[in-house]
Formats: sequence, structure tokens, C-alpha cells
Amino acid sequence: MTARLRFPRGLYGVTPEWDDTQRLLAAVRAAAAGGMTALQWRRKTGDARARRFQVRALRALCAKLKVVFIVNDDWRLAAETGADGVHLGREDGSARQARLALGPQAIIGCSCYNEPALARQALEAGADYIAFGAVYPSRIKPQAVRATLDDIRRGRALAEAAGGATRAAVVAIGGLDPANAAPVIAAGADSIALISGLFAAGSIRGAAARGRELFDIGHRRHAHG
Repeated sequence: MTARLRFPRGLYGVTPEWDDTQRLLAAVRAAAAGGMTALQWRRKTGDARARRFQVRALRALCAKLKVVFIVNDDWRLAAETGADGVHLGREDGSARQARLALGPQAIIGCSCYNEPALARQALEAGADYIAFGAVYPSRIKPQAVRATLDDIRRGRALAEAAGGATRAAVVAIGGLDPANAAPVIAAGADSIALISGLFAAGSIRGAAARGRELFDIGHRRHAHG
């Protein structure tokens, strides 16, 4: 029996650095209409009040759209705003600490870059997804370390070995768009995280639909393989 994922399979949107919350809400609606399954709020600029306003507005919209809502970096803000979970980088605290704060139902994702050792640690700490990247050169983080398809494969093997009835998902991030993500999904990514590849697209809904179709194709191939 295939283990159930603890994080939704498919397209994982990551917000761009937009101050205009209404523009961002409209973009998220379009992405959800195209098939986006989860959204990560990632914003490094703006004062605390503006950030909280934006998080709360997105949290409410994602709840309405049935899109999983994750806060980047800050598990305290995730707890304060009722987010579904948090994404932790290397410097953002431990998954165990976040779990204690957010509770057993929260989704906790961890950046593992290109390091299987970090993936093992995250899985042992109960992470719900492990993220690898940048897979391709990233406009958002041009100095990011690069992860290979082999890193994705190893991550998938680790997640499957650690799982039981449920398992952690494998997320790929970095320079991804619907035109280049198919090999990443074939290598074992359960979810692809897109920033520019989604929110800078001419049609956000169209880009989301193309991303969703990649997973539909992969599912059909697996079913008939």
C-alpha cells in the first residue's frame, strides 16, 4: 500500500516580494484556480505590521480556497496567525522546537539544500516535508547551493525508508517552472515549489494548470507502468 503524504502532492507556490497585498491575493486566487495545492508566504521586507496584515489576509484566503498555508522562517508568526505550518531553513530553529510550539497537526518543512545528512536529521525530527534546491539557477537566490536530480532521488529514498502509513513529502525548489520541472518530478519530487515560474508568468492560472498537469501525467504513467 502506498504511504499517504503528510504534505499535499503537486504545485507549491511561494510568494514573491510584493507589498501590494490585494495584488498578491488576486494572484493566489488565480494560482489556486489553476491547481496550486499549497502556498508558502516568504517575505523578507516590510515592517512587522504590514507583514502580519499580509499573512493574515493570505491565511484567510487559503483557508477559503482549501490551499495549505505555510509561513517561511518564523514559527512564532506561524503560530500567531494560525498558519497550517512553517518552513525552516538552516538558521530558523529546529523542527522539534517548531513542533512543540505549533502542535502535532502542523506541517513542518525543512530546507535540506543538497545534503542528505540534513534530510535524515529532519526526518528523525518529524518533518512533514524535506526540500532540496536550488535545482536550477534561481533568480530569487542566485547564490543558492545547487541540488541535483540524484539528491532528489536520495531524498525520496530516505523519506520512503522513514515512513510508515504516512511519509514526509519531497519538495524541489529553485529555478523551477512548468517547462523544466518534469525531470524533477520523475526523479521523485512529490511537490515543486515555484516563485517566478508561477507568479511572474503571463498567466498565473495557466502556469499553475501546466504544473498540475505534470503531476497528472506522472500519476497516469505510474498507474499504467
